[in-house]
Amino acid sequence: MSWLRSEGSVPRLCGERVLLREWMPDDLAPFAELNADPRVMRYYPSPLTRAQSDAFVLEQVVPEFAERGFGRWAVEVPGLAPFIGYVGLAVPAFEADFTPCIEIGWRLAFAYWGRGYATEAAQAALEFGFAEADLDEVVSFTVPENRRSVAVMSRLGMSYAGEFDHPRLPPGHALRRHVLYRLSRP
Repeated sequence: MSWLRSEGSVPRLCGERVLLREWMPDDLAPFAELNADPRVMRYYPSPLTRAQSDAFVLEQVVPEFAERGFGRWAVEVPGLAPFIGYVGLAVPAFEADFTPCIEIGWRLAFAYWGRGYATEAAQAALEFGFAEADLDEVVSFTVPENRRSVAVMSRLGMSYAGEFDHPRLPPGHALRRHVLYRLSRP
């Protein structure tokens, strides 16, 4: 993996097949499409409207790099797709027994699932997090039924660390129970 600082404050991470880069205005429409796809949003409380999707990027994702030096990168597959979703590092916006922490997460368009892009991009983000952002540990979490994401966590070398109830979801909500995975700096 390699990374280069772009003209802005967002480092570009290069994998064998993926490029993690800063967000561009042209990413908003395809990101809104994947956020509206019920297959992609199956393990989220609900799909996002275009306004919610744009606000997520502009109010949460874009400021992360200026605040922390890392965040959720836009992912492209050079020569194949200019934007397939995001992968990156974030600070969860809730309190739990494992917070404060840094989480690695991903959200890719359905057409790009099952090709190894999430794992490759997440590996690049993890390498950056440990080597450049000097992180000691990264966590990831999802609902137990999200076997695809749990498989990515396992391929990344993350270890199962238990379960918790997501505090942003009400008691009885079908998605409240989550599994937690951890990875310490190599």
